[in-house]
Amino acid sequence: MRNRFYEVMVETQFSAAHALRQYRGQGESVHGHNWRIQVFVRGERLDENHILIDFHAVRRATEEVMQYLDHKHLNELPPFDKELNPSTENIAAFVFRQVAARIDTERCRVALVRAWETPSTMAAYGILD
Repeated sequence: MRNRFYEVMVETQFSAAHALRQYRGQGESVHGHNWRIQVFVRGERLDENHILIDFHAVRRATEEVMQYLDHKHLNELPPFDKELNPSTENIAAFVFRQVAARIDTERCRVALVRAWETPSTMAAYGILD
């Protein structure tokens, strides 16, 4: 039998500048994007109110992370200042870890974050089951 799960998603956005270190292309210069972020939370069972997780809880946690990133130069913010190149892949992973630290429980957890750099380009970070 296949694993079955419930999933909820919230979407938000933030605007920020970044420059890809050692990229050797236009992305190496400082430039900005209006990132669209989608956070997917999964779990196998609902709570006593028959919900997986309150949308507001996911949105609140995601918005806390967006406040850290919004209208900033990402290369100046930890961990993108030294540890990580501020690529869209690393942004997706950062948002994943930060939101998961705020909302993951034994019953449900962040499973996937999609970071859309443009309307037609996206990178994702998630858990392989």
